[in-house]
Amino acid sequence: MKRTDYFNMRYLKGIIAILLLLIGNVVRAQDKQTEALNSHQVSLGSIAALTAVGDLKQLKTEINTGLDAGLTINEIKEALVQLYAYCGFPRSLNAINTYMEVLSERKKKGIVDKPGKDDNPETDKSGRYEQGRKVLEQLSSSPQVKPAPGFGEFAPRIDAFLKEHLFADIFASSVLNHRQREFVTISALSAMPGVESQLQSHIKMGRNTGITDAQLISLSNVIEKCINRTQANTLRKLISASLAQLPEPGMMVRISEIEIFPNYLTEYNAILKEEAAASVNVEPGVVCIFPMYIKEDPNQIRIIEIYANKEAYQSHLKTPHFQHYKTTTLPMVKSLKLIDMSSLDPGTMTKLFEKLN
Repeated sequence: MKRTDYFNMRYLKGIIAILLLLIGNVVRAQDKQTEALNSHQVSLGSIAALTAVGDLKQLKTEINTGLDAGLTINEIKEALVQLYAYCGFPRSLNAINTYMEVLSERKKKGIVDKPGKDDNPETDKSGRYEQGRKVLEQLSSSPQVKPAPGFGEFAPRIDAFLKEHLFADIFASSVLNHRQREFVTISALSAMPGVESQLQSHIKMGRNTGITDAQLISLSNVIEKCINRTQANTLRKLISASLAQLPEPGMMVRISEIEIFPNYLTEYNAILKEEAAASVNVEPGVVCIFPMYIKEDPNQIRIIEIYANKEAYQSHLKTPHFQHYKTTTLPMVKSLKLIDMSSLDPGTMTKLFEKLN
C-alpha cells in the first residue's frame, strides 16, 4: 500500500468515526425528549391527556399502543375510572366505552392482553372521610384539617366527596400506586386549560410520591405531541422549565372565500357552524375556525382558519365532521377560493381572542 493511500484510508476512517458520533448524538437527543419516562408511563400520560380533552380517535390509537407496550387491562381501566374525578363523568365514560371497543377488536384479532391485578377493596363506610384525609396528608406532606379551609367550609359536601370517594374509595385500590395515580392526574390536568392551580397542587403531590422534574419535563413533551404546545408550556411554566416557542413553527393560516347559492344559505350556515364547533372542540391541532359573512351580501362567507401545522390540517381533512361538511355542502357552493396567509406579527398570536375570555 502506498503511503498516500495509507493516509487517505486513515482520513476516511476518521471522517466515518465523526459521522457515526454525530448520528449517535442526534439519536440520543431525540430519545432525550421522553427518556425519563418508560413506555408504560408515556402511554398512561397520553391516555390520561386524551381522555381529558375528549379526543376519542387518538385515544383509541394510544390505548392500543399502551396495551402493546405491556400495560394491563386493569391498569388502563383504573386510570379511566379515576379520571372521572378530574375531567367529569362524560369524558371518563366516553373513554371507557372507547376502551371496551378496543378490547373487543383486539380479542377478535386473537390478541391476548394481560388482565393484571384486580383489586376492588371494600372501604370502611364509617371511616371513609378519615381514610381519605390521611391519604391526602400523605400525598401533600401537610396537615389536612376538617373541613378543608375555604371551599370545604363553604361547601362541606364537596369536601366530603373529595376525601371519602376520591382519596378513600378510588385510592384504596392497589391496581395503581400513588405515584402512578398522581402521574395520571398531572397528565390530565396538563391537557386541560384553566386548571393551573389544581395542576400546581398535584405537581407538588407527584413530587412527594417520587415523580422527578426530569419525568415532568418528559411528560410536557408527551403533552405537546398529543395535545398541543400551549398546554405543554402550562406544565413547563409550573415546573420552571424552558418554554417552547409559540406560535409553533409552520403554523398554517388561511382565509376561505366562499359564495353560497341563496336557496341553500340557511342550511349551509347550520352545517358550517356545526363543523366549525366540532373542529375546535375535538381537534387539538385546530387553533381556530371562525366563520363570518359580509353584511351587505350574506351569501359571501369568509372563514379564518388557523392550524398548528400542516400535519394538523391534513388530519382535519380526514375527520368525520369535515367529511360530512364537505360532501353535504358541495352542491351548495357556487365558488370557493382558499388564500394562504403569513402573519406580519407572530408574537401577538398567543393574545388572539384573549379579551373575549
